[in-house]
Amino acid sequence: MVAATLQRHTDQARGASLHAEAVSHAFDIRGAPLPVLDQVSVTVAPGGFVALLGPSGCGKSTLLRLVAGLEPPDQGVITVGGQLVEGPDPSRLLVFQDPTLYPWRTVRGNVALGLEAQGVGRADRAARIDRALGLVGLSAFADAYPHQLSGGMAQRAALARALVNEPRLLLLDEPLGKLDALTRLAMQAEILRLWQEKRFTAVLVTHDVEEALILAERVIVLSDRPAAIRAELPVEAPYPRHRDDPDLVRLRRTILEILGQVT
Repeated sequence: MVAATLQRHTDQARGASLHAEAVSHAFDIRGAPLPVLDQVSVTVAPGGFVALLGPSGCGKSTLLRLVAGLEPPDQGVITVGGQLVEGPDPSRLLVFQDPTLYPWRTVRGNVALGLEAQGVGRADRAARIDRALGLVGLSAFADAYPHQLSGGMAQRAALARALVNEPRLLLLDEPLGKLDALTRLAMQAEILRLWQEKRFTAVLVTHDVEEALILAERVIVLSDRPAAIRAELPVEAPYPRHRDDPDLVRLRRTILEILGQVT
């Protein structure tokens, strides 16, 4: 038991804590503010996995962008690993719904982008790219171009591009939303495996309640825009999880009731 606890603490040390306190944000639409987030507070422990659910357009993706440092919040404070978020950083990376691979670069070239920007040397860069491609099962496609990849493979390449930077916080903005059903199930298993192996902290935005329950340790349900937290639900079922688990079925119904999808 002591050894297991120590291992858990060691694993969690690979991830970074996330703390968002009373975060509010609005968009400027033709000179008028459009509130998107309303006093949202979220805490994720190092190595944790949290899913954000809520109505379309409520502000889930905006929250990820603020945590990634792509823009500052209007109000509130966001810290990652105890450090104030003041801009982008390779230790916290955002994976989008679209892989956004450069078509003129090979898979290897796309994965190399962040390391090139950081000035990582060629030998170290090559070794890290090889490891990242191996992690996502794309070693054989290192020299392929994006148009030669399936949708699932392109999303694996996008994951490799993030993982090669060894992030402590991985932000996933509906990365599986455009995949077919079978590929989506396979990629869910892949994300879970990578998280369990690398123990980065993960925050997933999804509209799929089952996906949230299969992957996350905790589900946060947001209201309609401007988003406020309506509920936080722990998911205590052990991994690997099964969709017909009675506890998950009950949680799914509870979440749908909170979202107003069950009458």
